[in-house]
Amino acid sequence: MKLPFMKETPLKVPHTTANVVGLLVNRLTSMLEEQAGKRPIVIVCVGTDRSTGDSLGPLIGTSLSKYRSPHFTLFGTLEEPVHAMNLEDTLLEINRKFHKPFVIGIDACLGQVSSVGSIQVGAGPVRPGAGVNKDLPPVGDMHITGIVNVGGFMEYFVLQNTRLHLVMKMADIISLSLFTAVANSVHISANTREQTAASDYTSHLHL
Repeated sequence: MKLPFMKETPLKVPHTTANVVGLLVNRLTSMLEEQAGKRPIVIVCVGTDRSTGDSLGPLIGTSLSKYRSPHFTLFGTLEEPVHAMNLEDTLLEINRKFHKPFVIGIDACLGQVSSVGSIQVGAGPVRPGAGVNKDLPPVGDMHITGIVNVGGFMEYFVLQNTRLHLVMKMADIISLSLFTAVANSVHISANTREQTAASDYTSHLHL
């Protein structure tokens, strides 16, 4: 039995944790099962490749695009980034194209020194631009963020001077975890539908 508060607790895990992909896959799969249902999954990776720290989103998007998965639609890659200038239009396009989409918002963020390199997963939207005092629309029914550097002082400079190695490592971990979790949740819901259909058929035979 899951306690109600357990669902609300965001997961925060350092990218160097031994079983980091397993932990992320478990949390993402259970959140998708509980919240997404049969809604179309749309992944929005926010950021720009003009700043090392802010390139986490587009790197994840580019990595996910290589899987060519039919189970989600992707916005935000290195080639076609979703950033401050086109974020609002992108969200309008998503709501035009999809009926009740389940949106996963992904972005880089800044945090405390001890949290740099951590990956966070939680319910509710990501708030792009909050770390650099930009007023942008929130993105997502759930969010994944990577803490790429320290916040609180000269944020633009800090994002520009973030190590690419850290950002790429986190991008690899997040893209693999998310792809696996979406595949898992699709597989689980397909199995559930088959079991329901089988039990309906069995009950029909017994009538």
